[in-house]
Amino acid sequence: GLVAAQERESVPVSLQKISEHVYLVKGGQGSNGGAIIGENAVLLIDSKMNEESVDQTISAVKQLTDKPIKYLFNTHSDGDHIMGNRYFSSSLTFMAHQNCRDDFFRENFGRASDWDEPEFYPFTPSITFKTKMDLWLGNDLVEFHYFGVGHTTGDAFVYFPEGKVAFIGDMFFTGRPQLIHSIKNGHSFQYVQTMEKMLETLDAEIFLSGHSDPVGRGDIEKHIQGMVERQNKVKELVQQGKSQEETLAQFNENEARLVTSIYDELKGQDTSQSKENPY
Repeated sequence: GLVAAQERESVPVSLQKISEHVYLVKGGQGSNGGAIIGENAVLLIDSKMNEESVDQTISAVKQLTDKPIKYLFNTHSDGDHIMGNRYFSSSLTFMAHQNCRDDFFRENFGRASDWDEPEFYPFTPSITFKTKMDLWLGNDLVEFHYFGVGHTTGDAFVYFPEGKVAFIGDMFFTGRPQLIHSIKNGHSFQYVQTMEKMLETLDAEIFLSGHSDPVGRGDIEKHIQGMVERQNKVKELVQQGKSQEETLAQFNENEARLVTSIYDELKGQDTSQSKENPY
């Protein structure tokens, strides 16, 4: 609970070397992020949550390189990945998927947007993309990919082909069920398609995410399989006419949020299909 959260905050930011140019940004307050140190500039992935964590990130990068931090990419719109944007220099170029940028300005879990003020516009994504975008850091290529709806509608993947490393934000968790933010139009069935497309498209061998240690392809496949197994079990219960409460009773407490999303998606499927295909 709270004590664990406070202890987490007191761990200073550190950079864990993953491959020659790629670092996992750990510690501080907020999710794990990333740093790709290219030939002429540094790209950061996600931004922690507070000024202290941002200052520590900047000084950790400066200890490794004198190349400037020029770019910051937000993998999706959750606060623990984007709140730190505003503590960087406004001269950075902020980037995200277009749906993620939209979410910056939407009501967030019932709260008004944190960003819809002129003073914060410089820290919101000024460059967005639809399906794929390339960034050249001198001669070093970074790819940004969007494969569809997942944990939100704006989850994007950052791929560094040279090191076969992918940053995948909150599209993976270790030791807990996948989080789907239905309130941000995330969707568990589309999540499975999106992740399968990601594995097919990216030749990645190392996957870095917001709240886990680095993992390999097998871990990602297992995580997707866990989602499919839960979906199949919920499908059976829905077909048996079980209520949401009866369905939840068949799962562990830590699965309740995901199972509720799956249940609601299945119950809503009839209506969405009839809209798309009236005949």
